[in-house]
Amino acid sequence: MVEELSQFRNIWLCITSRNFTVPPDCEVLEIPTLSIEAGRDTFYRICKHREQSDLVNDILEQLDFHPLSITLLATVARSSRWDANRLAREWGGRRTGMLHTRHNKSLAATIELSLNSPTFQELGPDARGLLGVIAFLPQGVKEDNFDWLFPTISNGINMLDTLCTLSLTYRSDGYITMLAPLRDHLCPKNPMSSPLLCMAKESYFTRLSVDFDPEGPGFGGAQWIISEDANVEHLLDVFTTINADSDDVWDACASFVRHLTWHKARLVVLRPKIEGLPDDHRSKPACLYELALLFSSVGNDAERKRLLTQALKLQRERGDHLQVAQTLGRLSNANLQIGLYEEGIRQAKEALEICKHLGDTVGEAESLNDLASVLCADKQLDTAEEAASRAISLLPEKGQQFLACKCHRILGEIYGAKGNTEKTIHHFEVALGIASSFHWHKELFWIHCRSAYLSSVQGRFDDADAHLERAKSHALGDPFRLGVVAGFQAFTWYRQGRLEEAKLEALRGVDMAEKLGAAELLDTCREILEYINSSCSEQNTKSE
Repeated sequence: MVEELSQFRNIWLCITSRNFTVPPDCEVLEIPTLSIEAGRDTFYRICKHREQSDLVNDILEQLDFHPLSITLLATVARSSRWDANRLAREWGGRRTGMLHTRHNKSLAATIELSLNSPTFQELGPDARGLLGVIAFLPQGVKEDNFDWLFPTISNGINMLDTLCTLSLTYRSDGYITMLAPLRDHLCPKNPMSSPLLCMAKESYFTRLSVDFDPEGPGFGGAQWIISEDANVEHLLDVFTTINADSDDVWDACASFVRHLTWHKARLVVLRPKIEGLPDDHRSKPACLYELALLFSSVGNDAERKRLLTQALKLQRERGDHLQVAQTLGRLSNANLQIGLYEEGIRQAKEALEICKHLGDTVGEAESLNDLASVLCADKQLDTAEEAASRAISLLPEKGQQFLACKCHRILGEIYGAKGNTEKTIHHFEVALGIASSFHWHKELFWIHCRSAYLSSVQGRFDDADAHLERAKSHALGDPFRLGVVAGFQAFTWYRQGRLEEAKLEALRGVDMAEKLGAAELLDTCREILEYINSSCSEQNTKSE
């Protein structure tokens, strides 16, 4: 019929369709969802004589400004004579289930029409389940990861192509996702009842459970979490609720937090659930420990200390001596950052005695390195040098490169504080060489930051600026690390007398620290700002 009609020059035919398969000689225009302004205009034109409401605008945003959904919502609101408050209550309780008019038109009907089409039915029984998974996952399904997420589906890519052709899904930055109204309708009401969703969960959890060794070949591969963190977090948030007794779920939770600490430092919604676990739960100490390290990565060492103290109490009760020693080492470092050096020294020494008693040579080396760090901060430089040197002597010739890197870094700081430039540069270069070979961005970041600080103190400002540029490249956009760079840059420019530039950088560091709740960074940036303001006042006084 379309082909025949298209032969008449005086006939223009416009067809809207979910399906991108069109007759020949027809021009195809891809029509996006409405703009924010157009979506609001559509709603308020149907619901005449209404004042604009933030409650309504919020619902329209949740609908992704989908034209049909907005039209149905406005029609229901108008025919039911609901005000904005009543509409918000109905939406909160029924969601897209309320998008059903008295004229037997509904969002569900249009979606089910597509699901009953021959094109969709030809995809087989997995197609509906796959739509449910795409609807469940906040980011949708990443095409590149489809094969390991769904190993039993052989024609997955073709299936995804067809779902996009039917406009049930769309492609966005490498993901197959869908509009919010379709997501709300197609999301499984009971996640445990979806075989494909359970398969995706197990695939994610298997990847999380891979031995996390920064020196191992799989370390770089663990960076997949950077792009899939929202999906994994949502899975864990749901399954720790509906399957709270599963050890596998909580093991995956601890592994997920550990992955974020290394590759994408940010806080998680899982925190209240972790802290709310019963003290006798098998996974609580491990989850608390990993959560504490994540807080350290975003600059909140006070919270790190609180969580580590909880974990330590549970580990002592269970007689887990190795974990006790490890947690004491992290507590020592937290106290170093907070400025409680005596407590940090005491904890590092206790960890050292435990490792000696257990015959754990590598543990001894790590405890000595922790002890050296806090002794250096406390200006006990000779004792710190002795501890760090002993730590290096205990390490094997091969392996334990990560710990060796940390030992050389602290030795560089110790010699820097002593004013021994030659040895400082030597140990920092050794540490940089190790970290570079394994692409440890976090270690490279801190080495360059400490190198910049020591170069500034010694008046080698070009070297300091060069190190800060390298540190910034290893920050990988992380807000906390960029805030640290701002603090170091402010200090360096202050030392050079570039006060206006230093002030702007210090203010930037203060702003970033306040947003992150990074108390120690905030105190440091404010202290630098005070020095800068004081110097500015002195300059003004001299000028007058």
